Amino acid sequence: MNKTFKIYAIVFIIILIVVAMFGIGKKPALDWRKNFDVDKKTPFGLYIFDQESSGLFHRKLEKVRVSPYSYYQKNNQKKPHNILIIQKKLDDVSWQYILDQVSKGSDVMWFTNDTTAKLRDTLGFRFKTVGHEKNYYLQFTDKKLSDNRLFIDKFPENQGFSYIRNDIEILGKTLHKDKSNETSFSADFVKVNFGKGHFYIHSEPLVLTNYYILNSKNKYIESVLSYLPKRETVWFIENDTPLSMSPLRFIHSNPPLKYAWYLLLFGLIIFVIFNAKRKQRIVPIIEPLKNTSVEFIRSIGNLYLQEGDFHEMMAKKAQYFLNRVRMDLLIDTHDLDAQFINKLHLKTGKNIELIEEAVKLIKKGQDPYASVMKEELIRMNQLLDKILK
Repeated sequence: MNKTFKIYAIVFIIILIVVAMFGIGKKPALDWRKNFDVDKKTPFGLYIFDQESSGLFHRKLEKVRVSPYSYYQKNNQKKPHNILIIQKKLDDVSWQYILDQVSKGSDVMWFTNDTTAKLRDTLGFRFKTVGHEKNYYLQFTDKKLSDNRLFIDKFPENQGFSYIRNDIEILGKTLHKDKSNETSFSADFVKVNFGKGHFYIHSEPLVLTNYYILNSKNKYIESVLSYLPKRETVWFIENDTPLSMSPLRFIHSNPPLKYAWYLLLFGLIIFVIFNAKRKQRIVPIIEPLKNTSVEFIRSIGNLYLQEGDFHEMMAKKAQYFLNRVRMDLLIDTHDLDAQFINKLHLKTGKNIELIEEAVKLIKKGQDPYASVMKEELIRMNQLLDKILK
């Protein structure tokens, strides 16, 4: 281990120690986002409700992570049941399937503060902002449940129902106090009849989150859910991002470990860059070999032309032509007879008289005692080029 590497290692270790010291004792920031995620343990996640849901629904709960459309396509003959929806938006086709199930006798418990055209036009009410208080109470209109009220003190939605039809039953109200300490009420939990079934709509989905379940001192949640009949309940859970299966998921889930991991990678990259820069030798430039075949052939051709040996040039040309016929056309060139001429005619499609003339000149070039004129060499060269063109 050289001296330079030791220096890099010591500096890197010191940086890691400094980062670790800053991370020790630092409390992670609390995530107050309203995610309504069953896998989140943050204040406004649904982790605790998800863990306790089986008991709340008398062990008759089915959790579904597909759309109502996909679910009821496979369960179209399902008996009347309960449907649970928490802050979930439905597509138009799924909404029609929900309406079909409710009209046949199913009941829907829907926690939402979002006014959609589906709720407004079909069920006959709207949401509105009913105040700007930082805290208020939710209580039931049923006097038997008056003690089971819930105090909302963290990021309340301040949403209630307005334009309610006369046939809609109000099950819960929100108690507001203005600056003069006068109390007013607004509906937050209603029952809507639809066909043979019912819609139960609650405008404050925060009541199901981890924070309010842990801080509840009574049975408010149980009282809300008690309006559903004791039968099978189908809970349509929002489709979340699947859990990462990466081996580094534990490191990425802890900010100090994640920062240390990135720092390690960054340090290794810097080390490799500087180390390679110091040790990399200069790569010599090697000129590629030049192809001198063309120059060689031109020189040989000029030599034959200057000597006037047309017979030798005709023989070389004939030899080159027959070699190409063997290699490219796969024709035997041992006997330059009528069969050879016919095969060459069939494979090249050239005029048979042209081929016969070329074969005659080839044979003359192969005859060592034949006298060859310049015009014959030129003619044979033209014929052979036409045949293989």
